[in-house]
Amino acid sequence: MNQDALRAIQREILLSFWKAHILHHASEEPVVGHWMLNELRRHGYNVSPGTLYPMLDRLRSRGWLACKSDPAAGPKSRKEYTLTPQGRKVLSLLRRKAAELYREVVLGEDDD
Repeated sequence: MNQDALRAIQREILLSFWKAHILHHASEEPVVGHWMLNELRRHGYNVSPGTLYPMLDRLRSRGWLACKSDPAAGPKSRKEYTLTPQGRKVLSLLRRKAAELYREVVLGEDDD
């Protein structure tokens, strides 16, 4: 598969996987961007900081993540992200839908 095709797949499908990973890890403990980049890369996702940090900000602006930083450290200070109650509901929905998708696509089971 060529690089353009891989980029298209990442934009259309894998972006949602990355968000699910972020919400999952933020449900366990506060996460920071650099750690999350390494974690996604550990799973084989080639995510750039230019993609990850806007994604974290979108998840925060949707109310799914809360962000804490040291205001005295300035705008480039380390930010810690945690899951909000609304984010927990979203993660719960994602888990149910991922389980359903797994049963249908991977196991070949039909819910009918």
